[in-house]
Amino acid sequence: MSTSWGISGRVAKAFLNSKLTPLVTVASLAVGVLGMLATPREEEPQISVPMIDVITAMPGATPSEAENLLARPVEQRMMEIPGVDHVYTMSGDGYAMVTVRFKVGEDQERSVTKVQAKLAGSMDRAPLGALPPIVKSHSIDDVPVMALTLHGKDVDANTLRQVAVHLEDEIRTVPEVAETFVTGGAPRQISVQLDAARLAAAGVSPGEVAMALRSANARLDAGSFTTGDSVVQIAVGAPLTDAREVGSVVVATRAGRPVYLRSVAEVRDDFGEVTSYVSHRAGDAAAEAAVTVAVAKRQGANATEVTHAVLERVNQAKGRLLPASVQLDVTRDYGETAGEKAQELILHLIIATVSVTLLIWLFLGWREALVVLVAVPVTLALTLFVYYALGYTLNRITLFALIFSIGILVDDAIVVVENIYRHLAMGNRPADVAAIDAVDEVGNPTILATFTVIAAIVPMAFVSGMMGPYMRPIPVGASVAMLASLAVAFIVTPYMAYRLLKGHVVAGHGSIAHPAETETGTGRFYRRIMSPLIERRGTRFAFYGVVGVLLLGSMALVGLKAVQVKMLPFDNKSEFQVVLDLPEGTSLETTNRAASEIAAYLGTVDEVVSTQVYAGTAAPFNFNGLVRHYFMRSGPNVADVQVNLAPKHERDRQSHDIAVAVRPAVDSIARRYGASAKVAEIPPGPPVLSTLVAEVYAADDAARLEAATKVKAIFEQTPGVVDVDWTVESPQHRKTFKVDRVRAAESGASVEQLTQTLYLALSGSSSSLVASATAREAVPIVPRLPEAQRSSVEALLALPVATIWSLTFSATSMGIENARPW
Repeated sequence: MSTSWGISGRVAKAFLNSKLTPLVTVASLAVGVLGMLATPREEEPQISVPMIDVITAMPGATPSEAENLLARPVEQRMMEIPGVDHVYTMSGDGYAMVTVRFKVGEDQERSVTKVQAKLAGSMDRAPLGALPPIVKSHSIDDVPVMALTLHGKDVDANTLRQVAVHLEDEIRTVPEVAETFVTGGAPRQISVQLDAARLAAAGVSPGEVAMALRSANARLDAGSFTTGDSVVQIAVGAPLTDAREVGSVVVATRAGRPVYLRSVAEVRDDFGEVTSYVSHRAGDAAAEAAVTVAVAKRQGANATEVTHAVLERVNQAKGRLLPASVQLDVTRDYGETAGEKAQELILHLIIATVSVTLLIWLFLGWREALVVLVAVPVTLALTLFVYYALGYTLNRITLFALIFSIGILVDDAIVVVENIYRHLAMGNRPADVAAIDAVDEVGNPTILATFTVIAAIVPMAFVSGMMGPYMRPIPVGASVAMLASLAVAFIVTPYMAYRLLKGHVVAGHGSIAHPAETETGTGRFYRRIMSPLIERRGTRFAFYGVVGVLLLGSMALVGLKAVQVKMLPFDNKSEFQVVLDLPEGTSLETTNRAASEIAAYLGTVDEVVSTQVYAGTAAPFNFNGLVRHYFMRSGPNVADVQVNLAPKHERDRQSHDIAVAVRPAVDSIARRYGASAKVAEIPPGPPVLSTLVAEVYAADDAARLEAATKVKAIFEQTPGVVDVDWTVESPQHRKTFKVDRVRAAESGASVEQLTQTLYLALSGSSSSLVASATAREAVPIVPRLPEAQRSSVEALLALPVATIWSLTFSATSMGIENARPW
C-alpha cells in the first residue's frame, strides 16, 4: 500500500468515491451535446483573411494614365497600412482596381476602417476629374451557401427575373440571410429609343432629351404649413409613372411649339438590352432560359439551418410567387452538404468508438470495454464543447480532428483500466487502494506520453499563410482531446473501473510484481522474432541496416517522383466549374454558343445532373472564386459553366476524376473558338490565385510581353500543367473620334457636350426613375439610339448637337472628324 501518491494518484483518490464524479461525467456529456447542437455547421472553416477592393475611376483616362494617376498612389497608401500582406492592381480605360489582402488573422472590420481612413486622408491628393474611390470588402461569409435556379420551357429570362426578384424579397425575410443577388435576365426599364432623323428634323439633341427627362420627373417635399389645429405637409412635383407619361414630356420648344418626346423617340415599357445569357440544362436535355438567385448567410450562422429555412420559405411561396410554368432547381446547397459531412463524420466517430470498445471487450473483457465506452464519449464531448467555446464551426477540418484524436485519446483509458485490473488481481490490498496505486503507477508515464503527443501536434498551429488558420482546428482539437482524455483517465476511468471490476477480478497472489503469464501462441511467435535481435549483435545491426535502407528508399520515392506529394487529399465535391475566356472583342452570342456547346457535352457525362451557362456574367462564386475574384467577371467575352454532379453516394467516380476525364474534350471545344478553358475544382484546402503563378517584370511593355510569351510557352510544354492562361488582352478593333475644338466653339458647342452626346447615344444613360410602389428593382428611364442607328460611324456622325444659340448641327459640322483606327 502506497502512502505517497503522485499527482495522478491524488486526483484518482479525490474522485474515486466522490459524488461529484458521476455529475462531472453527466455534465461533460451534456455540454458535448450542447456543443454539437449549437455549433454552426459549415462547408468550409471560418478563417479571417480580409480582402478589400479599392475601385477608383477617372472617365476618359487611358490605362497608362489610370495606372500612374490612380493605381500607384493608392498602392503606396495601402502599403503604409500595418497588417497588409499583398497589394494587386489592375488598370483599364478610365478605372483602376487595387486589391488589398491583409495578413491571415487580421480583423475584417478593422481592416476596412484602416483602408477607408487612409483613403480619406489622401483625398486632397486625388487628380482632377477622379471620382471618389469605392471600398468593397470580401470575406468567406460572402460566398453564397445556396443557389436557386428558375427556368421554364416557354418562359424568357426577363420574365423569370421578375419572378426571381419577388422570390428574393421573400428569402430576405429569413433572419440569418445576409445577402442575396439575382443573376440573369434584364431589369425592367422605360426604353426611350431616339430617332436620329426625327431629332434632326425637330432640331433637338440627345442631351436635351436627357435634361428634359430629369427636369420633368422632379419631385420634392417642399415643407409644411399650419392651418387651424393641424399641420399640412406639402409635396410638389409631377412624377412619371408609365411609358405614356414619359412620352408626353416636352423636351424642347421650337418656333413657339412644344416638341414632345414621343415625336422624336419611341417610348416603351420594356427591359434592358441583353448583356448576358443564363441557361439551364438538365443532363443532356435541351437548354432553357434561366435566372439564379444566390443566398449568403450571416457570419456565425448555421449553414444547414439557413438553407433549410430558405427552402421552407420558398416552398411556402411557390403557389403565391412561382407560376406553374416556372420550375425551381436547387443548384447549390452548402448547408445540406455541410450537414451530410457532419453526420457522416459523426457516424465515423461512433463506428471508431464502438470498434475500439469491441477490441477491448475481445482482449480484456466486457467490463473493461464498458469503462472505455464511457471514457471516449466523455472526452469527445468535452472537445466538442471547447470547439463551441472557441468559436469554431463543425466542418470537415474540425471533425477530422476528432476522428484523428480517437486513435490517441483511447490509449490513456486502456492503460489505466488494464493496470487497475492487474492490481485488483493481486488481491493484497483493499480494492480502492489498489485502484489508486494502479493509477499512480502509470500516471507519470501517461502524463509524459500525453504532452509528447501534444508537443508533436502543436507546431501545426503555427503554420504561416492561409493554411495556418485553415488547419488550426486539428492541433487545437487534438490537444484539447488529449488533455481531456488525461483528465478522464484519472477521474472517470478509476471511478468506473473500481465499481465494475471490484469483486469480479480473481485474485492471483499477493506480490506487487507482475504475475507469471502463460505463454500463448502469439507470445511464442513474438519471442522467436525478438530473441535473435536482442541476443545477437550481428542480427541486430543487420536489422538496423534494413530499416535504414527502407527509410532512405521511402524518402527517394519523393525525389524520383514515384509518389505524389499533397498537403490534403482531393475532396469529393458535387460540383465544379468551367471558366471560359474568349479573345477580347468576341461577341456575346459567340461566347454563349461556345459555353453552350461545352455544357451540351458535359450533359452527356453520366454523373452530371445539370449544367448552368453564365455568358457575359459570373456564376455564383464559391470560396475558390472569392479569392480569384470570379465575381467580377463580366463582358461579352467571358462565360462560366456550372457543373452539378450527382451525390457522391450515387456515383463511382470522384469529382476530381470526372474533372480530369472531361478536360480534354472541354479544351478541344474551347480551342475551336480560340478560347481558354479552365476546369476549376473546389480545392480541399484554402484556395490560391492559381496553382502556378509567374509574375513577369521588365523595363517596358514590349520586353515584358516577350518574356511572358516565353514563360507561357514553357508552362504549356511542361507535363502535368494544364489550363494555362495569362492576363494579356487580345488586340481589339478600336476607333476614336477627334474633336476639332475651334470648329466646335465656332458652332457654339463644347468638347464635353459632344462627348456626352455620343456617350448617351451609344451607351445610354439613366436620366431618371419611374415612380412605382410595387417594383422590387428601380425602373430607370434610359434614352439611347436603337441598335440599328448606332452600328455605323456615319450614323453617329449625323447625330444632332444643341448649341448655345438653340440651333442644332450634326456632329461632323461641329468638328468631329471621321473615325480612325487607334
